[in-house]
Amino acid sequence: MTNHTPPRNLVILVSGAGTTMQAILEATRDPAYGARVAGVIADRPGIAALDIAEAAGVPTAVVSLTDFPDRATWDEALARTMGSFTPDLVVHAGFMKIVGAPSLERFGGRMVNTHPALLPSFPGAHGVRDALAAGVKVTGCSVIIIDEGVDTGPIVAQAAVEVRDNDSESSLHERIKTVERDLVVHTVGTMVREGWTVDGRVVRLGSTKGN
Repeated sequence: MTNHTPPRNLVILVSGAGTTMQAILEATRDPAYGARVAGVIADRPGIAALDIAEAAGVPTAVVSLTDFPDRATWDEALARTMGSFTPDLVVHAGFMKIVGAPSLERFGGRMVNTHPALLPSFPGAHGVRDALAAGVKVTGCSVIIIDEGVDTGPIVAQAAVEVRDNDSESSLHERIKTVERDLVVHTVGTMVREGWTVDGRVVRLGSTKGN
C-alpha cells in the first residue's frame, strides 16, 4: 500500500563530520521513512557536514556565534533560521552548542539530541569517560527531548553497549557511535511517522499523529 502522507520536515543541527546526519539522509531516500531533510544548520563554516548536505542537495545555513555581538542575539538568529525551514522535528546531530530560550519557546518538545551514555547516568561532556571510570559493565546511548538543562530532557529511546575489559575511552566511544547512529535513525523515523507524546518525564512513541 502506498503511503500518501506528505513527508515531515527535519532540520538537522551539526558541528562536525556529519556522520549521524548522513545516516538520516540515507534513510530519507526511502519514501516509507516519512521524512525529508528540509535544512541543515551548522554553528561554524567549513565543516564536512556542510559538504555532505550540499552534495545531497539539502539547503544549508551557518549561524556562527562569532558573527553576533552576544549569545542572546545568536540564540534569536538560530531560532529564526530553524523556523525558516518549517521543521516538524529538529535533530541535534553532534551540535556542540546549547540552545537558548528562543529555540525552546518555538520548538520545545520538537527538538531531540543524543548522548553517549544511558541517562540519567553520566550526563555532561564526558559521558564515555565517566562510565569507564565508574566501572559499569553496560553503558550505551540515549535520545532525549531537549529542555533547558544539559542532558536533562525526557528520554525518548536508549540502546545498551557492553563495556569490555580492554576498552579505552576511544574504543568504547566508537562502538557507542555506531549504535547511536542506528538508534537516532530508527527513533526519528518512528517519531515522524507515528507521533509522540510527552507526559512529564515520560515519552511515548506512536501515541499520536503529532506533538
